[in-house]
Amino acid sequence: MAARQASAAMPAPEMSANTIDSPPQAGQSISHGGKAYTTIKEGLAYILVPQGIPTSTDPKMSKEDTQRQQVFYNPIQQFNRDLSVLAIKAFGNDLVKRKQEQHDEKRQKAIKLRIKKRRKLEGVSAGKEQTELHEFGEIALKKRSLDESVPKSREPDDDQAAESTLKKRRLAGHDGDTLPSNSYDSSESQNVKTVIDGEPRVVAEYGVQSGTLFDEANSAPRKPDFKILDALSATGSRALRYAKEIPFSTSITANDMSPKATASISLNIKHNKLDDKIKANTGNAIAYMYSFVDKPDFDVIDLDPYGTAAPFLDAAIHALNDDGLLCVTCTDSAIFASHGYLEKTYSQYGGLPLRGDPCHEGGIRLVLNAVASSAARYGKAIEPLLSLSIDYYIRCFIRVRKSANDVRLLAGKTMLVYHCDSGCGSWTTQYLARNKSMGDKNGKPFYKHSFAQAPSANQLCEHCGFKTHLSGPMYGGPLHNVDFVTRVLAQLQDANKDTYPTMDRIRGMLHTAIEEITFGMQSAKVSEPIRVEQLKPLIPKADPEERDPHPFFFIPSALAKVIRCQAPSAAAMRGALRQAGFRVTMSHCKAGSIRTSAPWEAIWHIMLEWARQKAPIKNRPPKGSSGYTILSKGSAHKVDDGTDEDIKTESTHGTTEQPPQGTPISTNKPAESTPIKNQSKDEPPSYLGTSFEVVFDEQLGRDLDRGKYVRYQLAPRENWGPMSRAK
Repeated sequence: MAARQASAAMPAPEMSANTIDSPPQAGQSISHGGKAYTTIKEGLAYILVPQGIPTSTDPKMSKEDTQRQQVFYNPIQQFNRDLSVLAIKAFGNDLVKRKQEQHDEKRQKAIKLRIKKRRKLEGVSAGKEQTELHEFGEIALKKRSLDESVPKSREPDDDQAAESTLKKRRLAGHDGDTLPSNSYDSSESQNVKTVIDGEPRVVAEYGVQSGTLFDEANSAPRKPDFKILDALSATGSRALRYAKEIPFSTSITANDMSPKATASISLNIKHNKLDDKIKANTGNAIAYMYSFVDKPDFDVIDLDPYGTAAPFLDAAIHALNDDGLLCVTCTDSAIFASHGYLEKTYSQYGGLPLRGDPCHEGGIRLVLNAVASSAARYGKAIEPLLSLSIDYYIRCFIRVRKSANDVRLLAGKTMLVYHCDSGCGSWTTQYLARNKSMGDKNGKPFYKHSFAQAPSANQLCEHCGFKTHLSGPMYGGPLHNVDFVTRVLAQLQDANKDTYPTMDRIRGMLHTAIEEITFGMQSAKVSEPIRVEQLKPLIPKADPEERDPHPFFFIPSALAKVIRCQAPSAAAMRGALRQAGFRVTMSHCKAGSIRTSAPWEAIWHIMLEWARQKAPIKNRPPKGSSGYTILSKGSAHKVDDGTDEDIKTESTHGTTEQPPQGTPISTNKPAESTPIKNQSKDEPPSYLGTSFEVVFDEQLGRDLDRGKYVRYQLAPRENWGPMSRAK
C-alpha cells in the first residue's frame, strides 16, 4: 500500500524518453547509456534516479522505499540542504566583499608605488603627487559605482592590462596618466560622462581605460573567486544546488571515493548543464583535502558524512582558506548525545557526553570543541556562526580564521560540566583557564592567561546530595552569530517557496536561535521583515573572548517529577523567572525548554513555591530520593504530624546531611505516605538561603510579541532517522 502511495506521489514520466542533453525538467524520463532515469527536482537542481527506484519527496514514504531511494536521493535531508544554500550564500556575500576590499587596497598600494617611482624620475613635487593619488582614489570609487549600470567585458588581468594600456597611450602621444578632453566623444562615453559629471579625470591604472573606457579588455571589474568543496558528494545534489543557487560561486568540486558515485555526479552535472562550474573528483576525501596543505584553495568546505565528521576535520582545516566557512554535519547522535558509548564519544570528539535533557546541546559543544582543537594546532581560531540540533543530527556553520591571539583564548572558553544526571538534573560549569583583559601603558588591550580555580562544584550535588559526573571538555562560547543569522533570515524575504519548501521551518528555527543567544532581547527587531540591503555590508566579527554565561536548559516537567508535583506550564515558569528579574528564553534543541540566567538555587526556590502555591504535594518523595532532599532544604513545607524533629536526609550513596533548622519531619509514619502542608505565612519561604517573592505571571511568560513560527517539527513518520548505511 505504501509503495502504491509513493508511486502515486511522484510525477508522471513523459511518454517519450529524452537524452542527457535535453533541457532538464521534473519528472521527465532520460535515456543514457542504455539505462533509463527519472528526474527529481530539488531547489533549482535536477537529480537523476534510475527508473524503478521510488522518486517521491514525501517524508512519509514507507521505510522500505526510503531505504531503496536514499542511495540516490534522501528527502529527509532537504531541510539541511535548503539551510546550507542560504547560509553559504549569506557567508559568501560577506566574503566576496571582503576580498574585493582587499584587492582594492592592494591595487591602490601598487598604484601609489608606481606613481612615486614615476614622479621621482620626473621630479614632480610631493604636493602634486598627493593630489593625483586623491584623484586616483576618486576614480577607483567612481569606477566601482559604474559596475552595476554599464555593460562589462571579460575579466581583466590587472597589472598586465594596465601596463599595456599605459604603453598604448604613450605611443599615441598622450600623457601617461591624463586623457585629452576630446576622448569622451563616443555615445558610450556619454553614459560615463553623466555619472562622473563630465569632468576630465586622471585615469587610474586601477582599470579605467582610454577612449570609451569600455573598449579595453580590462574594463570589466575583477570577480573574486569563491570556491566550494563538497567533500562527500554521493550524487552531487549539494554541489548542483550550490552552483545553481549561489550566483557568485566560481568553482565547485564534488568529491567521492566511489567511482560509481562520481560517474553519477558527472551524469548529473551534464544533465544540469554545469560542466563549466562543477568538477567531479574521485578520491579519498581526507587525502584530497590534505593535498592542499601547502596552499589552501577552498572558501567553503561542506562535510556531510554518514555518521561522524570527526575523521575529516583536520584535513578540512588544511584545505580551507583563511576566513573560510566549514560546514559540518554529524548524524551519530547515539555517540555525541548519549551515555551508552562514552568511550567512543571521547575517541571521536575528545570529550564525554552530557546526559539528560540538554544532551543535544552538549553534543553541539563537543563537536565545536573538536573543530576548535584541530584548528588551534595550526594557529587558527573558530567562530560558530550557526549551530543547530535538527531531527537526528547536528549542523554547524563555522568561520575559521588564522589568528594566534584568538587561539590563546581557547582554553578560557573550554569547559567541563559537573552534572547531577542521576539526581535532580542540575549542573555546574568549570572553565579550564581564565582570560583576563588588561591594558598596556598606551591603553591598548591585551589578555593575561592563567589557571582557573578548581573545583567549581563538590563531588556531591549541593541540592540533592547525589553524585555528580563529569562531561566534556566542550566548547563554552556562543553557538550563533546574531548578525549572520539575521542575514540568513533576510534572504528568506525574497526566497521562493517552490525552491525552498522548508523555509517556514528554517525561519522558525532561526528566530529561535536568535532568541536563544540574546535571551529574546532582539526578538522584536527580527519579528519585522528584514531586507538584505538594510543590513551592514559585512558580518561583524564576534568577540573572541566571549563565553556563553548560561549554557544548557531545563524542562519544567522534569523538575516537577523530582519533587513529585504537578508540572507548571512553560508560561508560568517563565513568568515567575522574569518577575524575579532573571532573563528567560527557549532552546532550539527541544520544545518546552527553558534557558535562563537564574542560578539553580533560584530555580528550585520557584519550583518549591509552585508546589506550595499551585500544586500541593500529596505524596512526598521517598526518603533518600533527590526530591526528598530538596524539599528538606526549603522552608516552604513541613510534615503534618505536629513533631519538631529536624529532618535528616540520607541519599542513596549513604551520606547524611543536616539541613537548615525549622524544617521538621516525622519519623513515625512511612515516608512514602506522609502528607506535606504549607508553612505559616508569617515567615517568607526560602531555599538554601535564597528568598524572594514568587509570582507566576503567565501573561508575562507568554512572549506574545515573538510571532507565530514553526519552531519545532514533529517526526513525520515512525523511526524517523538516517536509516541504515546505503549499499
